[in-house]
Amino acid sequence: MSTTATKNLLVELFVEELPPKALKKLGDAFAGVLREQLAAQGLADAGSVLTAFASPRRLAAHLTAVSPQATDRAVSQKLMPVAVGLDSAGNATPALLKRLTALGADASAVPGLKRAADGKAEALFYESTVTGATLAEGLQKALAEAIAKLPIPKVMSYQLEANCELPGWSSVSFVRPAHGLVALHGHEVVAIEALGLKSGRDTHGHRFEAKVDPVVLRDADSYAQQLAEDGAVIASFSARRAEIARQLAAAAAKVGGGAKPIEDDALLDEVTALVERPNVLTCAFESEFLAVPQECLILTMKANQKYFPLMDAEGKLTNRFLVVSNITPDDASAVIQGNERVVRPRLADAKFFFDQDRKKSLASRVESLGKVVYHNKLGTQGERVTRVMHIARAIAEKMGDAKLAAQATQAAQLAKADLVTDMVGEFPELQGTMGRYYALHDGLDAAVADAIEDHYKPRFAGDTLPRGEVGVAVALADKLETLVGMFGIGNLPTGDRDPFALRRHGLGVVRMLIEKKLPLQFHELTRLAFDAFPAGVLQDAAVALDEFLIERLKGYLKEGGFAPAEVDAAIYAQKLGLWSTIPQRLAAVRAFAALPEAPALAAANKRIGNILKKAPEAADAHVSEVLLQEPAEKALFAAMQQVVPAADGRFDAGDYTGSLQSLAALRAPVDAFFDGVMVNAEQLDLRLNRLGLLRSLHESMNRVAQLERLAT
Repeated sequence: MSTTATKNLLVELFVEELPPKALKKLGDAFAGVLREQLAAQGLADAGSVLTAFASPRRLAAHLTAVSPQATDRAVSQKLMPVAVGLDSAGNATPALLKRLTALGADASAVPGLKRAADGKAEALFYESTVTGATLAEGLQKALAEAIAKLPIPKVMSYQLEANCELPGWSSVSFVRPAHGLVALHGHEVVAIEALGLKSGRDTHGHRFEAKVDPVVLRDADSYAQQLAEDGAVIASFSARRAEIARQLAAAAAKVGGGAKPIEDDALLDEVTALVERPNVLTCAFESEFLAVPQECLILTMKANQKYFPLMDAEGKLTNRFLVVSNITPDDASAVIQGNERVVRPRLADAKFFFDQDRKKSLASRVESLGKVVYHNKLGTQGERVTRVMHIARAIAEKMGDAKLAAQATQAAQLAKADLVTDMVGEFPELQGTMGRYYALHDGLDAAVADAIEDHYKPRFAGDTLPRGEVGVAVALADKLETLVGMFGIGNLPTGDRDPFALRRHGLGVVRMLIEKKLPLQFHELTRLAFDAFPAGVLQDAAVALDEFLIERLKGYLKEGGFAPAEVDAAIYAQKLGLWSTIPQRLAAVRAFAALPEAPALAAANKRIGNILKKAPEAADAHVSEVLLQEPAEKALFAAMQQVVPAADGRFDAGDYTGSLQSLAALRAPVDAFFDGVMVNAEQLDLRLNRLGLLRSLHESMNRVAQLERLAT
């Protein structure tokens, strides 16, 4: 990049209101591609500082140290082998002349061609100087790329005005109609065009509160300041977000009593994308609505109105809420009253739904689930409930006593009943949550009510797990039923597509088994779930499901900081067994790997495994002390007699680390065995005895983990 007269660059597209949920992504993408393209053309470099701007009606980028023209650069282009380009007399062949013509050169360039080795042959190279792009040329290309690469799933096609810069009637496609284009290099306008617009220095501020219109920008660096002072707009998304957060906290502090606005980053981002000049106002609603579960009120205020409910010091909803307005009137009472008037009917609807739903018990609604289709190949929600009940009961019986099994069965029966309530029909996000409230209203045990809410957990990455054993049993049953059903009818996740959230369900199963330390055999769980389905409904997908869940397990453990080799070693011993022991096995593997004896023992374990694979007769081989002949095999047998019982004792006590560390004492006798003993002896009884010795050693070494996975 030429450093001559570098200046800061500003580019802005002024448009109609952009989609709020996509605004930040659009702003970052627009600015990022502009910088990337300018740098690729040599007009900016790594030292250029990028600032992205995004407001409801603009996308802009400010980039420092941008050159008015890129430096010229030398280009060397391979043409063809010398034998093809020149004849025996050294004259250019027709093929060479044709290639030069395509590059804008002629026969006069032949004497200047360079010869250089290219693999085994000598080739001709054409060297030329490419003139650096001017900023106008480079920015025109960069802007076109930035527009084309915006992450927009759908665009609008709109007719250009009759007096636009493009002749005749034309239409363009963009996320929203564009009405202005600014391109300033320092204080100078860069002449470019886009979307039927020519660049200039005029932009526009707030739709209602700008002091002047248009806002005539002095230079690239005055953009944010002039928009703030003359246009009543905070152009920076991050600055506007921070200002909203500051005003929310200040408004809550004025209310007092430890009140705080609800924390919701997604809502804050969306509101930031809806306003250009935020003004936070405090509103209220009638206290009688607080009799409705706060989740209902919070959801309707957030989802429908984009309000910030105020919570008290204990985290309970108050009858106050905060509105982020886009205008700052001298008297805000009309705005406050208008928002209070708008929210009142929505809260009244929520109260009506809640009151109506409580007139029927959850148990009375279960029958209605038989009319709700779950999947055309898997039946109704009612049939699904029957399957989940079967699985939940079996899981609970393995986890605890008859009381736990009865509670899990009841919770599984009622878990989906709130799907046919008015409240969940209006707010699907409240499924499970409303079931808990209605269960408590019906006088059910708190453990059952909690399980109804918790059986959807974990709903997302990082979510909490069910709080009690009943909830864990039902949540496991629900997720396993979903996984088995979908795998059994061939609905597997592919690539980025996972419409039934099977990966999330799989990770939920993994997390509950491990983090809740459940004494449940993985293989038994999946078979329980398959057995809950009628014969002939599902394909045989047991192996595919096992592999899918094992991959989720590996991913979970690797995210915990364990190396792939450690994970593979620890999983092997309990691939289809007690996953709850795997974290302790991993810790043991890591401690073992740090021992000086570890590499040799891991390599020996791998060698033993290979020997046993090639000797099927070893499966039934046993060691007899009287058949031991060589000193090295006698020494190994004696060492195993001392070490293995100690290692097994520690293993049985759950001390996996101590068990593996005990085995480290076998390194020397194992090394000596392979140095001094011929395993494949000609005498059958000696060979089988030695294979039996190795099989016994292999089993002992692999009780905690498959140590050969650690061999490099």
